[in-house]
Parts: sequence; structure tokens; C-alpha cells
Amino acid sequence: MISYGHQFIDEDDLRAVLNVLRSNWLTQGPKVEEFEKDLAKYCGSRYAVVTSSGTSALHLAYLVAGLKNGNEVITTPNTFVATTNMLLTVGAKPVFCDIRSDTYNIDESKIEALITDQTKAIIPVHFAGQPCEMDEIAAIAKKHNLLVIEDACHALGASYHGRKIGSLSDMTVFSFHPIKTITTGEGGAILTDNENYYQRLILLRSHGVNKNEQGKNVMTELGYNYRLTDIGAALGISQLKKIDNFISKRHKLVKLYENNLKDNLEIILPHEFEHNYSSWHLYVIRVKDASRKNNLASYLKENGVGINFHYQPVYSQPYYQDNGYKDTVCQISESYFEAAITLPLHPLLTVEEVNFICDKIKSFFNK
Repeated sequence: MISYGHQFIDEDDLRAVLNVLRSNWLTQGPKVEEFEKDLAKYCGSRYAVVTSSGTSALHLAYLVAGLKNGNEVITTPNTFVATTNMLLTVGAKPVFCDIRSDTYNIDESKIEALITDQTKAIIPVHFAGQPCEMDEIAAIAKKHNLLVIEDACHALGASYHGRKIGSLSDMTVFSFHPIKTITTGEGGAILTDNENYYQRLILLRSHGVNKNEQGKNVMTELGYNYRLTDIGAALGISQLKKIDNFISKRHKLVKLYENNLKDNLEIILPHEFEHNYSSWHLYVIRVKDASRKNNLASYLKENGVGINFHYQPVYSQPYYQDNGYKDTVCQISESYFEAAITLPLHPLLTVEEVNFICDKIKSFFNK
């Protein structure tokens, strides 16, 4: 089975982890701060705070932003459930804005109509690694005095108008799950230029405890254990050195998909804006005749191709349907998902495998 996503681990990564295992620090040691400095420098941000997962990073960002019961937050339904689950965790209400039909990102032209007196923030999600239209979103946020927290769990290494994702908004959240651009095993990060946010993120990441002038542990807020280990941080430092090569490989594979499939009139290929540089976390095609999607997916799996589906609109998940979202409809999001299939894309994928996948897609429609 050709996996739709897979980590890339080499001897440098193994040595980095082994060195930590032989050291005095497995957690709460120097590698965490080193990784944070490297990450902030790469993204062009003042501060980075690494965490145990992308989900915990979202939770901390929402807490530090002051999101709470009674607040509304505008976001996209085309995302993993963690984006909005953590809003529910802090008591805020997700308000779903429909997506664009070309990039499958939040439709910035539809955001302003959803703003109310209760709206506190906008959370754009850079789906599949392509940045949202951040200038327009920032202008809306400024006009209405809203925070912008980017869910960039797909988009480490991506750029918008030449600016790295992670340097644009109040806070930006990344994930280092094994199928993401780089991995720390599990792990995440929040990037910000705001020193007050940074200090609170550090505090809440570790139980709300810090040391006073006498060196005693003092708990001043209700915090969590959302720390990343030095083992994971060492892996992240090593992986970050290879990130540009990882993304370059993804771009070459995408170009190969495009060359193979561009003349196939049965499918729609993903679109990258010229002013963006996508990290190409996912490669999603749409079947023009949506009734054939499931048959194509089954055919590919039967022939050893590990496909996936990203994403069923969050509000249509059973939990959300049972908790206030039965009447929510985002028509473009629903039409998109009815036709979307995620094909394999990762640095270990070979030219031969991409050609094989494309041949199977062609043979399905030829039949």
C-alpha cells in the first residue's frame, strides 16, 4: 500500500535523538529552547513556544487570547476537528464561514457578514498548506478589532506574498505530527511577536507554575502539562534543517501529478495562487461527477493506493449535529467534500509511485 502521508527520518535525526537519550536531559532541558529559537528564526517571528501537540498549541493560543464563554469565533468547516474542539473547550462558539471553490480555504469575502457584537477572533486555516488571503483577513480584523489566530498545522514552510507563515498574525499554530512538513513524533508550536502572549504561553504550558526569587515553584494560574520533550525537540531541530528540501520534493511531486493528470477531464486538480508558496501538505483532487468518488476511492485502495478524505465539514460531525449545528449549511464546503479525494504526497513518495497512481486514475475513468 502506498501511504498517503509518511515521515522522513534519516541518520542525522537518529543521531540527534540518541544524543539526547545519552544526555542528562530527556525533558525540560536545553533542546526545547534551541528548537524554539530555530523555529522562530525560520518563520521570522520573535517568539516560538513548542508544545506536546498541535491540539495543545491551539488550546493554549485560545486561552492566552482570552477566548471564553459567550465569545464567537469565525473559522472554516474545512479543517480537522481540533481547530474547533479547542474553541468548545474554552467555551467559545465556532461560527462557520464557507470556503472558496478554488483553494478550499475560508472565503474572506464572506467573513464580515458573520461578525456580531460577540465576535472575538478569526481563525483562518491554511488548508493543505496553501495560505489563506491574509491581507484581506487582517484588514477585516483591524476594522472590527478582532484577533487573528492562524491554524497553520498544514503550512509550516509556506509563504504568502513572500512572507513566511508564522510571521503575519497575533498568533500562529503549527503541528509536528508525523505526516506534517516536519515531525517531532507528536508536537506543536505557537508563534507570536507579542511578549505578553509569549510569557503566558510559557506559564500555561507547564501547570501555571514558575519560580519566584527564592527559586520556589509558585502556581499563579491554572495551567497544563503541554510540554514537548527534549527528545522531540532534538528531532525537530534536525528535521527543521531539512524542511526546504522536504517542501521542494513535495513541489516536484505535485508538478508530476499535474503533468500526468492535467488532461483528464473527469477531475479537478488543486490550485495554487501565484502569490503563495504552498507547503503542499496534501494533494486533493475532486471528481467532477461526485457520484463516482467512492468508486474511484475503492478502486485506488484495491490497487494499493492509500487515499484519504479531507475534510467532512466539521459541523456535520455527529457531535456537532447533537450540539447546536443541525441547521448549519456551508454549501461549497459540502459540495467540495462530496467530490474530494486526497492522493499520496510525502518526501518518500517516488516518481514511479506517482506515475502508478496516475495510471490507475486514468484506467478507472477509461473503464
